[in-house]
Amino acid sequence: MAAPRAAAASAKQVTRWNFAEAVRELEAHLGACDYVSVAAQKTGAPTGWRRALPVDTAETAYLKAKLAAESFQPLQVAVCPFLLRNSSPSTLVAYPYNFHLFPRDELQLGMPSYSFSCQSSYLSTMANDGFDFNMCIYDGISYLSRVQESLARQKIFTPCLRQLLPSTRISVADSVFMSRIKSRIAHWRKGHTGPSKKDDDPLISSLSRLLSGGESYGSRPSMSIDVCSDRQVQLVLEAVNHISDDLVPLVVPDKAGAARAVCVIFTSSKEDKNLLLMDIQKSEDEQNFKYRGFREVIDLLSSSQKPIISYNCLNDLTMMHSKFVAPLPPNMHEFMCSLKLVFSNVVDISHLWRQIGPLRKAKNIQAALSFLQRQYFVPMEIKMPQQDGTSSVAKNEQNVLRITKLFAKLSNLLKIGPECQLQSGEQCAAVEEYCNIFYPSCMVEDSDGVDFANEPDTAKTVSTDNIIFLWGFRGKSVKELKSYLPGLHQAFSEDFEVKLLDKTCSALIFRNSDTAMQLLKEISSESPSLNNFFSEGLKAAGFEVYRKVCRLGLWDSDLAEALDGVSSETADSTLSERNSSQIYWNSSSMLDLKEYLEC
Repeated sequence: MAAPRAAAASAKQVTRWNFAEAVRELEAHLGACDYVSVAAQKTGAPTGWRRALPVDTAETAYLKAKLAAESFQPLQVAVCPFLLRNSSPSTLVAYPYNFHLFPRDELQLGMPSYSFSCQSSYLSTMANDGFDFNMCIYDGISYLSRVQESLARQKIFTPCLRQLLPSTRISVADSVFMSRIKSRIAHWRKGHTGPSKKDDDPLISSLSRLLSGGESYGSRPSMSIDVCSDRQVQLVLEAVNHISDDLVPLVVPDKAGAARAVCVIFTSSKEDKNLLLMDIQKSEDEQNFKYRGFREVIDLLSSSQKPIISYNCLNDLTMMHSKFVAPLPPNMHEFMCSLKLVFSNVVDISHLWRQIGPLRKAKNIQAALSFLQRQYFVPMEIKMPQQDGTSSVAKNEQNVLRITKLFAKLSNLLKIGPECQLQSGEQCAAVEEYCNIFYPSCMVEDSDGVDFANEPDTAKTVSTDNIIFLWGFRGKSVKELKSYLPGLHQAFSEDFEVKLLDKTCSALIFRNSDTAMQLLKEISSESPSLNNFFSEGLKAAGFEVYRKVCRLGLWDSDLAEALDGVSSETADSTLSERNSSQIYWNSSSMLDLKEYLEC
């Protein structure tokens, strides 16, 4: 097997100065590749109970990822199109790019204006890894999300081409307006098509236009026609279309974005007209490129429809959606629907490696790669054309290359391919079978539950009904709680696990959901059997209370404080509901009795 060369090569470093060139290269590579791996370097990550926990469902994990995406800022996004060929050995060809970002106000509109959090530990690590903060701030690529671009276009208006709509019924007023406009344009055009005009000296032509009150668009003669409505715009466009092919109309908007005039430009020949149209299109493209910034890359990835490979997709994709598409929706379902409109197929590498039994215990990319290296023989030749003169590899580049390499090895083992048949004729699985399954750190589901690994050689099934949140234990360790709780109530004599979620709260995970639900019922009714439990200052709540804490976004509190507040409100609400229900049924009974007596 050929020695891997990926570690020695470096990704193409992209700043605003070589961004346009890099986008053209990336577009070519996307067209030829099978997949694209991505990785982001951000200014921080949630800590404490705000990070994804082993007790999180997909919904609560999304709410935490949403918090992170809205709190922290991406400073680098590594993008690596790669090609896989199932030969012997398999061949991996990768083209990594490392884009340096900074939300600079290129258009001077006050957009984007971001306030974001930075964690000192993250910044220190980045500095130790050689991150150039000066380059990021001064040379980083700016961007606008799709929503921000739409808002920006409402503040900057430039003349533009507008399509002529199909003819509709013309009123008398329209006929009068159109006849007058035709006469005016024809008379103006005639003054620029005479033989003597073509031979005039440029200076004489300029003076003649100045004396006659004529206008110009660059070096070409033009005239401006004021309009009051979109209907009049269409009438002017139709008049221009009827008069001659050597005229080009541009719609000029006012400060509110409504059309205020049509600028009619005279071209001297068919070649001159084509040149003008090319210049207008180029100007629009340059303006659009300036609007979008790094989002040009996101749009390229979206339009390519190539599967996106990432690690911890929930965090990276919520960040991309928040910064480059639109504000994040309030729940996981709406987020997935919105994301699929941008990236139709996303593969979380952590979900993929869990398809191989022994790899289920791997905690990160490096652990998974190391295990594969020790336990499996996956012959692979890695080719990565040198794109930069430097041999140093930044952390973000290293992550995207590891994701690429790990996916290549896993797809070889699992026989996954962009096509459903290998060259040898052996059937394989389409990559789409593994797409859009985000596997965060959470391992809990609302329904039947999934495997929950605690010990090296054991796996358990758990659902939200099996979980109780416990606080008020005054700093006791997991080991101390495990031995202390059985003396307070018989429910704790059954098998359960203790997970410390932050310094104030633990999760008790029972094998039997009936035990957990019965215990919660006794706690809520303040059963005398739990006197010892209450006297120790302990409090507990079910998963619904935790779900409500996440949904309300009570991130600034310790978990115990947040649970305590919400559980108290829930208890009061439940009591009110019970009282209301009792009153309702009493009233209903009285009504039924009245109806009976009347009968």
